[in-house]
Amino acid sequence: MNQVLFFTPEEKQLFFSKYRQLLRALYGFEEKGDVSKMRKLMQRVISLDCYGRDKNGINGLLRNMDTALIAACEIGLRRTPLLALLLYRPVLKQLVSTDEVEKLFGKDVAQIISRLLKTSDLYARNTAIDSENFHRLLFSFAEDVRVILLMIADRLYMMRMGKLFVNAKDRERLAGEASYLYAPLAHRLGLYAIKGEMEDLSLKYTEPEQFGFIKAKLSETKRSRDAYIAEFIKPVKEKLEEEHFVFDIKGRTKSIHSIYNKLKKQNIEFENIYDLFAIRVILDMPFESTEKERSECWRAFSIITNMYQPNPKRMKDWISIPKSNGYESLHTTVMGPQNRWVEVQIRTRRMDEIAERGLAAHWKYKGVKEESGLDEFLTNVRMALESKDSNPYDLMKNFRMDLYKDEIYVFTPQGKLIKLPKGATVLDFAFAVHTALGSKCVSAKVNEKNVPIRHILNNGDTVMIQTSPTQSPKRGWLSFVTTSKARIKIKQALREEVAQNVDLAKEMVQRRFKHRKIEPDEAVLMRYIKKKGYKTVTEFYLDIADEKLDPNQVMEEYLELERKEKETGEQEVRSAENFVAITQAEETASQQDLLVIDKDLTGIDYKLAKCCNPIFGDDIFGFVSTQGIKIHRKNCPNEPEMRARFGYRIVEARWSGKGANDYVVNLLVTGRDDIAIVTNITSVIGKEKGVSLRSFTIDSVDGFFQGNFGVWVKDSNSLAQLVGKIKNTKGVSSVVRLDGSRTNPSAPPSAS
Repeated sequence: MNQVLFFTPEEKQLFFSKYRQLLRALYGFEEKGDVSKMRKLMQRVISLDCYGRDKNGINGLLRNMDTALIAACEIGLRRTPLLALLLYRPVLKQLVSTDEVEKLFGKDVAQIISRLLKTSDLYARNTAIDSENFHRLLFSFAEDVRVILLMIADRLYMMRMGKLFVNAKDRERLAGEASYLYAPLAHRLGLYAIKGEMEDLSLKYTEPEQFGFIKAKLSETKRSRDAYIAEFIKPVKEKLEEEHFVFDIKGRTKSIHSIYNKLKKQNIEFENIYDLFAIRVILDMPFESTEKERSECWRAFSIITNMYQPNPKRMKDWISIPKSNGYESLHTTVMGPQNRWVEVQIRTRRMDEIAERGLAAHWKYKGVKEESGLDEFLTNVRMALESKDSNPYDLMKNFRMDLYKDEIYVFTPQGKLIKLPKGATVLDFAFAVHTALGSKCVSAKVNEKNVPIRHILNNGDTVMIQTSPTQSPKRGWLSFVTTSKARIKIKQALREEVAQNVDLAKEMVQRRFKHRKIEPDEAVLMRYIKKKGYKTVTEFYLDIADEKLDPNQVMEEYLELERKEKETGEQEVRSAENFVAITQAEETASQQDLLVIDKDLTGIDYKLAKCCNPIFGDDIFGFVSTQGIKIHRKNCPNEPEMRARFGYRIVEARWSGKGANDYVVNLLVTGRDDIAIVTNITSVIGKEKGVSLRSFTIDSVDGFFQGNFGVWVKDSNSLAQLVGKIKNTKGVSSVVRLDGSRTNPSAPPSAS
């Protein structure tokens, strides 16, 4: 590779050193011709400026090489995913095609690159996870576990380079992303060393003072801690050697992040933490059978617990039944010298490698191909993604919950083992066995005793589900189920039921209007629904379906509102005194404001939604409707329902350029009734540059003043300034923007 001219001398030396390390890591796993073909390809793309430096000065090729080393040496990935990682950027920049990759290195390499490309926005930039791209990200994860492992390797490299970031906010965003998503993923996949390093670095970047404090305290206590570990280990080491064990034994200090969590949760001083470290015994023995390994671990356990008194409440056996990510180990806590509790972990060399490298090491010992290592957790992710109605916020929450759950093991009457999270109920068990069983579940027999569906299961329980053909999922079930599968299936059933009821109610209302030969105005109907106090249209129609609202009454009230609005449009009436004020202003709005739709598309026809009346400068999103793209405010009252039911129709949108339109905004002003209050407010509006009064109506009851002021404004900034000045007007207690920010304008509001 003689064309790496963009390297400094130090970088060039570092690159070739890492290149040789990578070749050694891949020795025996590469196929004939891989190295020469890769070298030629890399020379070509480097000459085309494929690997430039990013805004932090990090060389792109060095980033790829370091990430590949993490993936190979710290995670244990081999040929296929590593080639995909090295070739990802050239394919992304369209310097190499996936067809060429497939021809040179095989279909599997090209397939992983394609899956990485689906997450390119996240993979190429340090961007926070949001609901819109989270679905895409998880889909790539669920397709191939190797995609997760490669992205974890890349995030770890960027976390290590975080100190070089020019912008502190970029570093904090990266740290937040790592602690929220990638560290939990590493935990779920058994990469405990990487998980610990990510959490420590995240704490270092987000809470530098706390990180520095704990690090300094650990340094201060290192000598005494090392002396205690040596005192504890010495007799254990002698006894194990007498029994002819070949082993390593060492003390491992807890991560700074876990110490920080303990200080925070327990609200204690650093000096009061007794379990700052754990003793790890690693038995060095050839891998013959898991039974042989288990018996040796139990023999070592017996020796140690004969020497030091164990705490029966702190015993964990992950050898008899390993965790779903492959983790195997015996954990116990014993009373050591000076009456101090000490955690001891006992495992074999194979188990330790799986504990450090997770699934990748598990594949190595199982003798299976990488692609067959998908975890049942990923099956649950896929199942959630397949539900088209899944709310992205719920999906994110359930996904996060699934990452850290401890497991219990229960049995069907036939003896089949079912893994469930700690705290799982009978209903969780029923849904884990089969969706139909969960939907019809009414009770169960646990260890031959009758229990209700919310009964919490324990390790080793035998469960027989009782069903009824008349049973169906209830909303109350969501308050006690713990598994994502149960929650997804219950919500799916409830959504289907709600959709049916809403459709029936809509049809009922439409029939009433049709019978009277009336064509309802959608905007007026939306304002009527809001005036009734409903947060979503669904709630409104559900009340009709449940007979809480009479369709005939709805129609009459709608017609009354429509009549009043038409009258108001011709002549704005001021309060009980019949004060009349009409202002002259054009009610036309052009499409001159520029909107950027879906990241970079401009010039697309759109309409501003009437349900929330967005104005230039508001935080907005686009919704693809049958009438084209409609622009809504992000705090639109219908936003939750749109995301929940039609998330796939939502597109990104933002304002571009300068606002060229005037927008009508309705302000609800409340305060103490005063003869001059109307004059004062209209005077403030009249003096404000770029703002004009369109109309207003006033009500005054028992000394309480409430006015609805329609104003023309240029953008959200001019609106914010106007609202601030009206709030400072004598006698005014609150100012609230209507059309989305408030659902019940008839009630006295609090401050905006």
